[in-house]
Amino acid sequence: MEGHSIGKHHQHTRERIYRKFEQYPHPNKWKNLLDRVILLIGILGPIITMPQLLKIWISQDAGGLSLMTWTTWIFIDSIWILYGFVHKVVPIILSHSAYMLVQTGVVIGILLYS
Repeated sequence: MEGHSIGKHHQHTRERIYRKFEQYPHPNKWKNLLDRVILLIGILGPIITMPQLLKIWISQDAGGLSLMTWTTWIFIDSIWILYGFVHKVVPIILSHSAYMLVQTGVVIGILLYS
């Protein structure tokens, strides 16, 4: 019976922690604007990397690109994705998954065409 009360205490502690998160999108107009800007950046970031990816795959040339740099970006994004899952922040999960997808394409291109 004692374990059951510990579990309930843990559940109530977690509920108090999660209640501290602010609403998304936020009702305050400035925070809402920032929410929209960061979402736009999360979409545009992977898109602006696409020309690099296309250049590699169309020209079949990855000269001058650093495998270490691009694999490090994949590692960093995997940490961000984990963070997003742990904190249940969907925009972080989606944007960094998109980044990781594009970066994986670049790494594969580097491995094939260097």
